[in-house]
Amino acid sequence: MMILNQIVESINQVREKNPLVHNMTNVVVTNFTANGLYALGASPVMAYAKEEVADMAQMAGALVLNIGTLKEEDVEAMLIAGKSANEHGVPVIFDPVGAGATVYRTETSCRILDELNVSVIRGNAAELANVIGEQSEIKGVDGGSGRHNSVELAEKAAKQLDTIVVMTGKEDVITDGQSTFIGRNGHPMLTKVTGTGCLLSSVVGAFAAVEKNLVLACVSAVSVYGVAAEFAAEQSAKEGPGSFQIEFLNQLAKVSAKHLDERLAIKKK
Repeated sequence: MMILNQIVESINQVREKNPLVHNMTNVVVTNFTANGLYALGASPVMAYAKEEVADMAQMAGALVLNIGTLKEEDVEAMLIAGKSANEHGVPVIFDPVGAGATVYRTETSCRILDELNVSVIRGNAAELANVIGEQSEIKGVDGGSGRHNSVELAEKAAKQLDTIVVMTGKEDVITDGQSTFIGRNGHPMLTKVTGTGCLLSSVVGAFAAVEKNLVLACVSAVSVYGVAAEFAAEQSAKEGPGSFQIEFLNQLAKVSAKHLDERLAIKKK
């Protein structure tokens, strides 16, 4: 299967090239994100000071912007970093955590999307609906019970925002508005550990740093992530979310062509 071979090649490239991923993420998930990227084979850096973010973004393979814990000074630094990344051809991945929960979060998400050339936006259905002006219920920074058709919403967002959309949920949708993939890998335990969505955004950054075809980079990231979660859930089934979190890091390091061949569940629309 061609897509399997392409995903295997992408994960091999991440492990061989050890790309630097500049994460401007939230305080809740910083440690987990760094460890997850290390496990995958990438190299994380967390830099937030406006005095250095332009330089750091310039030298990185990808820049990941995450508004989980939102402060105005961080937003300004994100815009500085994002403009530097845009100037130097570095892909920008944006995670609009909690967009729709408050006016400030929604407005900040729209500002980032307006002022920067965002390569990929990764979020749940409620967040993505809110950034394109559609009402959808959201609780805190968790997705609510929006009743959108996920594929239609993702494609609409990709076209409206002129970017690649990675919409995660029971089914994952990856689309640039023209080419659309639907993935069914993953496990419900991912929702029991804080920061798994945020880490996925950074994993997308790791793949985007080594794969010029950004749709393929996103498909690869989501697939590898989901397969690792399935094996982690099996290995920690008798324990709980704490054990799952540790085992998930283990499986990100272990996921192989054999694992992907056994479990890969993604198809083109």
